[in-house]
Amino acid sequence: MDIAPGAPGRGIAENLARIQGRVAAAATRAGRDPKAIAVIAVAKRHPAEAVRDACAAGAIDIGESYAQELCAKAEATVDVPAIRWHFIGHLQRNKVKSVVGRASLIHAVDSDRLARAIDDQAAAMGIVQAVLIAVNVGGESQKSGVPPSAAADLFGACQALPHITVRGLMTMPPLARTAADNRAHFAALRRLRDDLASAENPLAELSMGTTDDFEIAVEEGATLVRIGTAIFGPRPPVRVPT
Repeated sequence: MDIAPGAPGRGIAENLARIQGRVAAAATRAGRDPKAIAVIAVAKRHPAEAVRDACAAGAIDIGESYAQELCAKAEATVDVPAIRWHFIGHLQRNKVKSVVGRASLIHAVDSDRLARAIDDQAAAMGIVQAVLIAVNVGGESQKSGVPPSAAADLFGACQALPHITVRGLMTMPPLARTAADNRAHFAALRRLRDDLASAENPLAELSMGTTDDFEIAVEEGATLVRIGTAIFGPRPPVRVPT
């Protein structure tokens, strides 16, 4: 994959346009509307200036994996009102206060205890927080997310919380030898979503696919793809919160 080096300014714009073109092509192959898929530019460890460059190039959805980075970059880009922040990492309960209300969507709710903590904070703020349920489709012990067999129970628990709304599901499949190897995992998440969805809650969002496999994810129904390196270039070796 061609990635413009270093990525400030023009490099980010070129990279973003390339990714958007590939998303559109994958959607067209699958008979889907390219407008139904959002590219989340994952700025993990990149500086706030890189976020500004991405937004100047047309990015709206920005992803972060650490609460401290999300807060710092949100404050540094407060004059960029169009940003929709996504918290895509594992959220610890002691970081909930930092993320609820700042993130338009929390991607990885993986327990009812976390869901209740988010609901409590959202209630204190007088808001309803949008979340996704994280599903460990590959059954990997080192990854968070509920097994597919437990997704319905967690979904039901979240539905009972008045200050949370579940928008859909997310997954991070096992590291694969080829992108095509993950097709079965993406298809499994889509089928699980279809089983859980109802007229009252269609669970419209499927967050799946990253730099190495996002086209396969789009073909299998992804509505949110999380792209970091292919937009911003290689991550700096240490976190750069501002």
